[in-house]
Amino acid sequence: MNKCKFVRTCVCLLLLCVGVSAYGQDNVIDEVVWVVGDEAILKSDVENERLNAQYENRRFEGDPYCVIPEELAVQKLFLHQAEIDSVVVSDQEVLQQVEARTAWLIDQIGSKEKMEEYYNKTSTQIREMLRENIRDGLTVQQMQQKIVGDIKLTPAEVRNYFSKLPQDSIPFVPTQVEVQIITQEPKIPEEEIERVKAQLREFTERINKGETTFSTLARFYSEDPGSARRGGEFGFTGRGELDPAFANVIFNMTDNKKISKVFESEYGYHIAQLIEKRGDRVSFRHILIKPKVDEKDINAALSRLDSIADDIRKEKFSFDDAATWISQDKDTRNNHGLLANPQTSTSRFEMQQLAGLVSQDLAKVVEGMQIGEISKPFTMINAKNGKQVCAIVKLKNRIDGHKATITEDYQRLKSIVTAKRSEEKLQKWIVDKQKSTYVRINPNWRNCDFKYPGWIKK
Repeated sequence: MNKCKFVRTCVCLLLLCVGVSAYGQDNVIDEVVWVVGDEAILKSDVENERLNAQYENRRFEGDPYCVIPEELAVQKLFLHQAEIDSVVVSDQEVLQQVEARTAWLIDQIGSKEKMEEYYNKTSTQIREMLRENIRDGLTVQQMQQKIVGDIKLTPAEVRNYFSKLPQDSIPFVPTQVEVQIITQEPKIPEEEIERVKAQLREFTERINKGETTFSTLARFYSEDPGSARRGGEFGFTGRGELDPAFANVIFNMTDNKKISKVFESEYGYHIAQLIEKRGDRVSFRHILIKPKVDEKDINAALSRLDSIADDIRKEKFSFDDAATWISQDKDTRNNHGLLANPQTSTSRFEMQQLAGLVSQDLAKVVEGMQIGEISKPFTMINAKNGKQVCAIVKLKNRIDGHKATITEDYQRLKSIVTAKRSEEKLQKWIVDKQKSTYVRINPNWRNCDFKYPGWIKK
């Protein structure tokens, strides 16, 4: 152990025995509750994790003051090994997740001020806390991947694993569907587009005259609910995370005192303001206004889709061909309208996934359909961009809910066995690492039923 680590360990041990007091005063500011190797776990660390878990409605199997310190201790084991193995995560990756996490917290809690009140910290202190936690979390993930390695399974191994499972332990696969879609966007009159552009130009003029701020207008008028409550502000974002038209404008901006010209993306029309550039990432504000769709234009699109559906039923052309040549859904028309599930990289959706990833309206229509049936035209809100579109769908396939089988669900079962093997490798590593790692637990924090009993050495 080098001199620096030796001193740090001695300090941890001293604090573990006497607590941390404020310049000799009686009130205790913080307390070391565990020492793992040469790293201390503070009571404040445990409290921060408990607050996060409370806000995220996480339930603990046991006393949080036993579960959380042990989880942090396990993390310390991985971090110590990562230091030995020189496992490093990039600052850019950490920053990206800090910005995303901060934005999520503000969005969930309601405002930056409420977030600061909830954590009893300034936003700078919260970001610093997040930076440390996220860096540690990413480092642990990389270390775990290194320990687990590439697990290769044969079909025979997967079959063998599930052949030994009791019937009541075989996983149940919910009903899944495969759906093809044809969409038409209702035509928006030019005068409505001009109205939206004029409104955004007026916002720019008011900001430039100093009558108001970009943030104020975004809060009142932007139709992007996620960023509007933050004054239109996005966290640091990479080019690939943005709509291409949006990215072209944002990444060409250089002056944070200027407002962009009005521009269009797949979401609607925007103006934007650069906040800061850091390498290949930018932070910015924007205001989104969506042109209003007239009822007569919706009806016209529905009528056209009704005619297309009739022609398909009369076999004038196939649904596949219509999706390829007529549909305005750019994500599916090159695949004959077949929707792809981004979570599984397949065309199968559980109904809950279909509602959350594509559209609740679409899921309601599909639920009562028969295989091969073509729906009546309907309107739906696209979950991706929030736009109202008109659609018809064909139920290509339905796989009813069932207990998993090797023939029907091999990939799902393989992933379960892979996860099980990974968990077994990690648990064995933790048990072995405990034996060679110095651990000291504050006597007041020892009365626990730990998941890994080897913390307290006899």
